Amino acid sequence: MSELGLNMEVEPPKQPHPEKKGRGAVVLAVLVFIGVIGFIGVLLVRQFLGGGGEDYSGTGNGEVIIEVRDGQTLSEIGTTLKENGVVASADSFIDAAASNDQAQTIGPGYYRLAERMSAQAALEAMLDPANQVVIRAVIPEGLREEQVVRRLVEASDIPAARFEAAIKDASALGLPKWAKGNAEGFLFPATYEFPPTAGARDMIEAMITRYNEAARSLDFVARSKRTGYSPYEVMVIASLVQAEGHPDDYGKVSRVIYNRLAAGMPLQLDATVNYALKKSEINLSPDEIATSSPYNTYQNTGLPPTPINQPGEAAMDAALEPDKGDWLYFVAVNPDTGETKFTADYNEFLEFKAEFEEYIAKNP
Repeated sequence: MSELGLNMEVEPPKQPHPEKKGRGAVVLAVLVFIGVIGFIGVLLVRQFLGGGGEDYSGTGNGEVIIEVRDGQTLSEIGTTLKENGVVASADSFIDAAASNDQAQTIGPGYYRLAERMSAQAALEAMLDPANQVVIRAVIPEGLREEQVVRRLVEASDIPAARFEAAIKDASALGLPKWAKGNAEGFLFPATYEFPPTAGARDMIEAMITRYNEAARSLDFVARSKRTGYSPYEVMVIASLVQAEGHPDDYGKVSRVIYNRLAAGMPLQLDATVNYALKKSEINLSPDEIATSSPYNTYQNTGLPPTPINQPGEAAMDAALEPDKGDWLYFVAVNPDTGETKFTADYNEFLEFKAEFEEYIAKNP
């Protein structure tokens, strides 16, 4: 054996330093603790966000009104349902929606649901139009302002005074400047669906907005000028056409009005007297026809001071462009069918009037 070999010292194996061993154990414990906390955190977050696929059974109980905002995804809708106690988790709703192509049709609005519904029941409820919460108001053509207000009150349970206040401030809600601050004639007839949060001003504004849309579509202001009358006067004529004519005869009724105005003849329209009296009679008495009012077109020549109802788009169009003809008179000889006869001859008018009176005698 070499000298080197004889003189070589063999070092004993190194033992772990007590301090380093302790530090390793602490690090390991900390990592385990962080892992546990992280796992619990994930569970809490999933529970808060509705994750995990938990689901209730049945159709739930009570009532919850949910708003779906424009542009919300199905995932966001699921989270909203979870946060409001409708479904157990957003994931359960997403799973139910994934298996139903109609789920993509869920649009913005308010929905009447229940607490603790199964995700499938919640989805089906949202797809049923009967569960959409809206204020639905049907406003036919030809209603007067107070009749429109009555319809809105019935649909919404909002006091009439609030609608009346909104109407007085109609100029701030989009009423054309040339309307002279008077909303009569501009509460456009249509079927409206308002959210349950809508107030009286919102509803009146929506109706005026709808009028403005119709007026733009008809190019109302520019075409009015071609009639020789102002846009406001043409709206008055449109309301008379709406009140007096059958839809098939709007153009002819409009022509009679223009012809009588041009001839300086009083319009002699029962509808204007009815407006003054707040009635809807088809056969006015002599005393009613003698009513003193600027709306009485038997006593006054020219147009009444304002529209007398809310005309629809067809009546507006007829007022802008009446049929061609020389008629000066018309009589609805059969109010049931709307049959109306037109003439330029006074004696023939008297014959038509006799037909109407015969109808009234047979149908008191």
